Amino acid sequence: MASVAAGSSIFSERSIRRARLGSGLVMFAFVLLHFSNHALGLISVTAAEEGRRLFTALWRNPVGTLLLYGAILTHIALVMRSIYVRRSLVMPKGELAQIVLGLAIPILLIDHVVGTRVVSALYGYRDNYETVVRTLWITAPGNGLRQVVALVVVWFHACIGLHYWLRYRTWYSNIQASLLVVAILLPVLAILGFIEMGRTIAEPAYEGIANVGRYEANLNSRYMKDPQAVAQVTMIRTGLYGSFAGALFLVFAARTHRRWKERADQITVHYQGGELVRVPRGSTVLEASRLGGIPHYSVCGGKGQCSTCRVQVLSNLDALPAPDRMEQSTLKRINAAPDVRLACQLRPTHDVTVVPLLLRAAEAALPINTQETAPGREREIAVLFCDIRDFTALTEDRLPFDIVFLLNRYFALVGNAVEKAGGRVDKFIGDGAMALFGIGTSPEEACRQALTAAASIARDIQKLSEELSDELSMPLRIAIGIHTGPAVVGTLGFGRARSTTAIGDMVNVASRLEAAAKEFEVALVVSEPVAALAGADMRGIESREISVRGRALPLKVYVIPRDKAIELLEGQT
Repeated sequence: MASVAAGSSIFSERSIRRARLGSGLVMFAFVLLHFSNHALGLISVTAAEEGRRLFTALWRNPVGTLLLYGAILTHIALVMRSIYVRRSLVMPKGELAQIVLGLAIPILLIDHVVGTRVVSALYGYRDNYETVVRTLWITAPGNGLRQVVALVVVWFHACIGLHYWLRYRTWYSNIQASLLVVAILLPVLAILGFIEMGRTIAEPAYEGIANVGRYEANLNSRYMKDPQAVAQVTMIRTGLYGSFAGALFLVFAARTHRRWKERADQITVHYQGGELVRVPRGSTVLEASRLGGIPHYSVCGGKGQCSTCRVQVLSNLDALPAPDRMEQSTLKRINAAPDVRLACQLRPTHDVTVVPLLLRAAEAALPINTQETAPGREREIAVLFCDIRDFTALTEDRLPFDIVFLLNRYFALVGNAVEKAGGRVDKFIGDGAMALFGIGTSPEEACRQALTAAASIARDIQKLSEELSDELSMPLRIAIGIHTGPAVVGTLGFGRARSTTAIGDMVNVASRLEAAAKEFEVALVVSEPVAALAGADMRGIESREISVRGRALPLKVYVIPRDKAIELLEGQT
């Protein structure tokens, strides 16, 4: 009960993570609009200035100001906290890049913020595009280059954060390419807009058409004339730099102090392979693995949003802290055993022995020019299994080369049917094949594609049988099973023998339905969920309930002869 209450507290890890995400999204909206405003400079300085008026109306009112600067302070504070709570700074390159870029942003932007927003609010300095671009392009081009670097750093930091947040959404992969185009174009257009405005303002002819009074108003402002105002702005700038540097120093000082205190209060994490890692009490098992250089999957970066870092606890299970609500939710989703915990969330208070359940190959052990296998992500897909019935009897009196010829013809028609329907051939095993549908589409579309492919296979097998009737001792007959449900889709294998495949209970059920098609002497057995999602008309088609190993309740299926299966193709088209 205590852990659940903690999990629902406003100061729980989930709440803190949401606050960091929310503040980041507010800043991303600001950056997105600001860069879009810069891009208007490709049209003209006047167009950019008109856009700036709308931009400042949105962000320089009391509500916008409070929202923006509240988000900035919240985000910085939570980033500092995340650095402090980490027991080890050993982390994947993507996380490290995000943190380093994030810490560079205040250093790059404090001068710009003081020179625009602060002096505008305090002294009425007009920080319009004409003034700012003139300063950055003509008066201090070094500062202009610095702002271009800041623009790129801010954008990359934001895009990395968005990618980590969205990458497990099923719809994200469908629009990822389009978002990448936007992510590349927007900063490029913003930089080109700045360059075009700079070149325009630097032209001697521009002085003739510009309102010189705008410049004179700034030159005569208190900020430019009053040494006391200049000193005050310098003090503000120094204070902001000092505050940020001081906060960073305090975080690392606190980490150092904690480390010295924890040297006398450490535990040992034992691994099944015999490795021992000594870590301060309160460290997570994932941090222990990283600190000890032990390969350990963590696709979500240790945020508890996936189960790839899960471990089986072999000792002191009862002495471990109870999982919080977030960890409980993830473990329940995968039907984890009681002795399975998430390494990124488990903070043992005593010595413990664990076994990572998803093993990761050390990068040094991988062949050159290969990539590490990916643990995958969960998707709602449809799986099709097909097999030639009585294949042994068909080929027992055939020469090996004849069998190879027959299998290649069969594999060609299966692969063609699957790919035309929009699916992906997973593997060929003997005279059997497995195909996946729905990796990049909805479950409904996946089921329709699978039925279309099945009907095409049934039709083409009949044509192939008629074509080779003089060569075969009996007609070719196909058995197909189709089922749908959640499965983990990922790239598995080693070296060059790697492929995208699916793992899960629904894959086993689909294989069982293919075997049922042989038992029922029909071409196709389809589970009821497939028919329902596809919207297929199953009137007049026999239905049965079959028992599937590992399922408590029987599964309703449709038993479809070859002719009816071919009719399905006509109905789908």
